[in-house]
Amino acid sequence: MVELSIDSLAFGGAGVGRHQGKAVFVPFTAPGDRARVRITKNKARFAEGALVDLIAPGPGRRSAPCPVFGSCGGCQWQHLPYDEQCRWKEAIFADSLQRHCGLTPEQLRPMQAAPCEWNYRSRVQFKCRQDHDRFAMGFYRRGSHVVVDIQQCPIIEPSLNAALARLRPWLAQSPCPECISGVDMAVDDEGRVRILVHVLKGAQGAVADYLEQPASSTGFSLFVQSGKKGSTRQVCGVEELHIHPLEGSGLRLAYGPGGFAQVNLAQNRRLVHDLVEAAQLTGSERVLDLYCGMGNFSLPLARGAQSLVGVEEYSPAIQKAQANATVNGLRQKTKFLAQSAEGAARALWSGQGFDLVVLDPPRAGAFQVVKELCELRPMRILYVSCDPQTLARDLVPLIHGGYRLEWARAYDLFPQTYHTESLALLTRIE
Repeated sequence: MVELSIDSLAFGGAGVGRHQGKAVFVPFTAPGDRARVRITKNKARFAEGALVDLIAPGPGRRSAPCPVFGSCGGCQWQHLPYDEQCRWKEAIFADSLQRHCGLTPEQLRPMQAAPCEWNYRSRVQFKCRQDHDRFAMGFYRRGSHVVVDIQQCPIIEPSLNAALARLRPWLAQSPCPECISGVDMAVDDEGRVRILVHVLKGAQGAVADYLEQPASSTGFSLFVQSGKKGSTRQVCGVEELHIHPLEGSGLRLAYGPGGFAQVNLAQNRRLVHDLVEAAQLTGSERVLDLYCGMGNFSLPLARGAQSLVGVEEYSPAIQKAQANATVNGLRQKTKFLAQSAEGAARALWSGQGFDLVVLDPPRAGAFQVVKELCELRPMRILYVSCDPQTLARDLVPLIHGGYRLEWARAYDLFPQTYHTESLALLTRIE
């Protein structure tokens, strides 16, 4: 057991103190805290610890409103006031790009804080477990597969909390609650709620039949899935949810069960707006959107481009992107391809190439794609990232390969957590 003074916060959410010259990472601590800590891992260059006792709280700390904060693995920073969360997110983002990419203060645009720190999340995945006569529905405890049971969650939209309150007793009283492993819930920009219940093989029919009547009576869209996404069975309600990605544009994009949309719809609109503005399209540009999904960035960009090609490996998302382009009157200007982003730019570069390439990769980043772009040299690159570490890694070869980082900005799409979204603009040095 050691006593530590917490000096800062690190990527991943833990507070950082020092013991005998070694950095110690301690979750659920805040700068200024004096804490008693149990060392759980002791490495050559750093250690990890668990908070045992808060001897003296720091000035930048508050009481977390959620009764399961600290045991539930969903949030890391409810104990920090929201302005402190934003300050540290911006600092961690800037530090990563400064150390790896030489980012200057002039290149860092101010962080875009969320308009609401609570009740923002429009998609959520609950874990379920039947243990003897008790049905638990909530989130995994940090670092385990133990389900922390919750009655409501302060970061999800009110309509999803209302749906949770209705659904929980239905599942607990179903013919086979022990076969229910999880529930995905989503609400769209038009207030529709969709529920996808995950069940073990062989239980799909019984659970679907049981839930059809109560779900229909509430107006929910309900689906039951056993195993892979292709096994999804529609029980009642509409299949598609819709988001409005760009304020004032009239764009309306659909995505189906198992599809992806950003969890913070208000912040997604801010991000899309800034990306379209940064693109500075004049109507003559050819645009390539890699990792395009169902068209969240593609279709707002296509409105101002000569043409746009979107690439996404998940074929159901490409089908939605094609349908969204048709419904929104952009089919003639767009082409969507179901293939890996790796190798796509090189394969599609014949003729005029592309003036602008947009990247929105998963958390692992797009290192192989970036190496291709260094060879192909489009005029501009807009990189959307959900991980400052992989963003910094991917920007290095671009900066060394003839690109200038014009600016980067962090966006808080995930209040109460350490996660940060970002947008960076790079231009080719002639």
